[in-house]
Amino acid sequence: MSRQCIRAAVLAAALAAPALAGPALAVAAPSGAEPYAQNCSVCHQANAGGLAGQFPPLRGRVDKIAATVEGRHYLADVLIHGMAGSIDVDGDSYVGYMPAFARLPDDQIASILNWVSSLGDSKPVPLIAASDLAASRTRTLTAAGVLAERTALNAQHPLP
Repeated sequence: MSRQCIRAAVLAAALAAPALAGPALAVAAPSGAEPYAQNCSVCHQANAGGLAGQFPPLRGRVDKIAATVEGRHYLADVLIHGMAGSIDVDGDSYVGYMPAFARLPDDQIASILNWVSSLGDSKPVPLIAASDLAASRTRTLTAAGVLAERTALNAQHPLP
């Protein structure tokens, strides 16, 4: 079967699924793949695998971080407030700046984080709610303050 036929079958199934499943599934959250591609992939790459020495991988890590309340809080703060400084990920050091994405709506940031979380091995996939992002917006943090939050979180729950 050609890729084009497979894509058409998947699209037809996706369009039919809400009507067949009833109202509970008809309001499913949009996928974060597209907003990830538009806002994140230039640094963290299309597969969320990062770029060695420059941008840390997200795939296989965000789901583990999101598994705790403190981890979800931290992820929300990174996306809303940005982060600056040196971090260690899987034995590699990264020194850089993650810009704030507070310009994006909470539901879109949540969809991005949830899509990246779905790329990991955790089942069920830990999800981040738009309300987590809204709560982060109420905090006054600098990018360096988010780095300090990461350091404290890493001491409490070692980060991948």
